[in-house]
Amino acid sequence: MKARIHVFYRDGVFDPQGNTVEESLKRMGFSKVKHLRIGRVIDLEIDYPSKEEAKRDLNKMCEKLLANPVIESYKHEILDT
Repeated sequence: MKARIHVFYRDGVFDPQGNTVEESLKRMGFSKVKHLRIGRVIDLEIDYPSKEEAKRDLNKMCEKLLANPVIESYKHEILDT
């Protein structure tokens, strides 16, 4: 089975990369861009007997290593293959 994790800065946490890209797009003439945040996507191939068990461990992976829970939020999904 495959899983995908999305990690973003929490609301209220300054996103310097997102801010830089947003300002660059505006300078390039894309004035309708109002707010931009940059995150990261982590794709995994995993081997679990059930989706419930996989989701439980994905939460643990995010909380222990893949996301900083103080400044980042995450969501994960099991992808249909």
